[in-house]
Amino acid sequence: MKVWKFGDDVDTDAVIAGRFLIINDPGELAKHAFEGVRPEFRKQVKPGDVIVAGENFGCGSSREHAPLALKGAGIRCVIAKSFARIFFRNSINIGVTLLECPDTDRISEDDVLEIDEKKGIIVNKTKKEKYQAQPIPEFLMEIVRTGGLIEYSRKMVDSKSKEKTTSKKERKKKVALKEVE
Repeated sequence: MKVWKFGDDVDTDAVIAGRFLIINDPGELAKHAFEGVRPEFRKQVKPGDVIVAGENFGCGSSREHAPLALKGAGIRCVIAKSFARIFFRNSINIGVTLLECPDTDRISEDDVLEIDEKKGIIVNKTKKEKYQAQPIPEFLMEIVRTGGLIEYSRKMVDSKSKEKTTSKKERKKKVALKEVE
């Protein structure tokens, strides 16, 4: 996973400019990600790449389009020293993995990383270093793994629906068995 390195206070307007907020398709938004600050990003980013930044990544407007554009670009993970609260929530809800790590200054552009989100371990294959990030709680990782809050909710509703169907069938079997006795 190649690193795209950014500094502090990366604003959601830098991730996706306001003029593209009429687009809701992640793939289309990805074509305009970081257009004003890193025009090469949209042409060179590859699925599985990682964004590494400093403090307060995702500050500014509380638009869901920013993490949606990152998801559409195939960004595997955003690693930063800290995130703006609303960006953090929007990213989880969209299905983008975020890790807070105090050592982002030690990671450089184009470094290759190996990430264990569950343990919060980041291995820099280029520099042969290991960093400890704050692992995301399991219930939030489940939302991200499922593809975001909407897909997670669908899964939960489907699961509850199947439980009810199974319970009804089991009750009918018990009633039928009692009638046979």
